[in-house]
Amino acid sequence: MESKMNVLIQLSHPAHFHLYKNVAKNLMDDGHKVFILIKTKDILEDLLKQSGLPYFNILQEAHRKSKFGMLWDMLVRDWRILRFVRKNHIDLLTGSTVEVAQVGWLTRKYRVNTGEDDMNVVPLFPKMAGPFMGTILSPRVCNNYSLEPYSVKYESYHELAYLHPHHFSSQKEVVEKYFPADSPYFILRFSSLNAYHDSGIKGINADIAQKLIDILKPHGRIYITSERELEPQFEPYRIPIKTLDMHHVMAFSSLYIGDSQTMAAEAGVLGVPFVRYNDFVGRIGYLNELENEYQLGFGVKASEPGSADKMYGIVQQLLDMSNLKEEWQIRRQKMLSEKIDYAQFLTWFIESYPESLNIMKDNPDYQWRFK
Repeated sequence: MESKMNVLIQLSHPAHFHLYKNVAKNLMDDGHKVFILIKTKDILEDLLKQSGLPYFNILQEAHRKSKFGMLWDMLVRDWRILRFVRKNHIDLLTGSTVEVAQVGWLTRKYRVNTGEDDMNVVPLFPKMAGPFMGTILSPRVCNNYSLEPYSVKYESYHELAYLHPHHFSSQKEVVEKYFPADSPYFILRFSSLNAYHDSGIKGINADIAQKLIDILKPHGRIYITSERELEPQFEPYRIPIKTLDMHHVMAFSSLYIGDSQTMAAEAGVLGVPFVRYNDFVGRIGYLNELENEYQLGFGVKASEPGSADKMYGIVQQLLDMSNLKEEWQIRRQKMLSEKIDYAQFLTWFIESYPESLNIMKDNPDYQWRFK
């Protein structure tokens, strides 16, 4: 589309804020009108407030935990977004949500979904969004299963929409607002693992966390960031920093260990060694690639016998490497040399849609213009 558009971006998770923040600014700089819609979720609204980006919160109520409650929430969001689309004459909807597909189909508007997880990890998504799908953009290594006919694949990751060197440069002075940046320190991340697709997924419990602290403590400082409530013995390690400063803190860390997918990938694309401990290991294509192809991190499946001891062994091996930071930066540069700037690509794809869809189908190598 060559004319200026009204674009609706729906964010449902803090990671989606980072994915779209540069894209939203690019679109606005190019003269398009951008409407960001959110629901109350963790630190999502705080991130938007800190960034200064305008937004509308369409669901401030607490997230319901039952399947019926989640279905009701989705219907409420559908209805509110539907009214918003009609009131504001939206031309294109984009986001990583079911509602983008559903409301876009109902209103006969262009819709571009963005996904990074393989569909077997989020099995409800293709069931709820599939019948209404327009286009879904995914990394080449992502398996969309039943949604493959609607898929456009690219050589990048969501995390390179905001941590690519074009968009992010780590700043020591940001870290030093909190603590010295030059002496070794480690980041531990504990997820809540309470999303619908987290059912039955194991991660880092209190005993494992304590053992990790015992291993790391002789080698540097330890800082914990957590979605879940921390046990009292871990509170002294919690990081009291602004959420928008976290990537700077991550970039200067010596090692990341956690049960979060997104933060593991963020560490990897920054060239920080990561150790990921949960039951998603082996099931997510882009993390498999970061771990196996680029060797930027390690995944340990939590439910396997002896998994905790395996993780402790990996951590110790990393601590024993004398050239750890230098080696990981070499691996990072290899990865970057084979990936595109996803923010630039996504901006172009939205602005030029649906012509961009035809271009990518006819000539997938067109994406390398966004290196």
